[in-house]
Amino acid sequence: MADLTAMTAAIDRYLATAGRGVLLPLLHALQEEFGHVDPAAVPLIAEALNLSRAEVHGVISFYHDFRSTPPARHIVKYCRAEACQARRGEPIEAALNARLGAAMAGGQVAIEPVYCLGLCAIGPNALVDGRPVARIDAAAIERIAAQVTA
Repeated sequence: MADLTAMTAAIDRYLATAGRGVLLPLLHALQEEFGHVDPAAVPLIAEALNLSRAEVHGVISFYHDFRSTPPARHIVKYCRAEACQARRGEPIEAALNARLGAAMAGGQVAIEPVYCLGLCAIGPNALVDGRPVARIDAAAIERIAAQVTA
């Protein structure tokens, strides 16, 4: 259950120091503090910013980096851009999913697509808990699995 008191305090704290046009920075601040933007916070945000719930929900659902549920303990963002796919990215992605399947089911790991990490020359690539990993191959998959399932 969402802690509405804590969310309201966080919203008020942020608005006390911010000016106009603060929806995106506020959503980032809430996600930073709580790990996600709880759907229960949408009416609180809408009221505080004099927006409709639909406007707030629309922004949260449009930007894929905003989460409405708590994140997994470890996040593996795998590049799905053309350059990584041209470097045999699809079989690597399948191997990641197969190797981390049990950890994903347990909520320990999430594999998320991302559409360019800017490391095109040394792909396929991923971000593992925010750290870039390039030239992913079978050995790298094992290192990633060992890191995120430990």
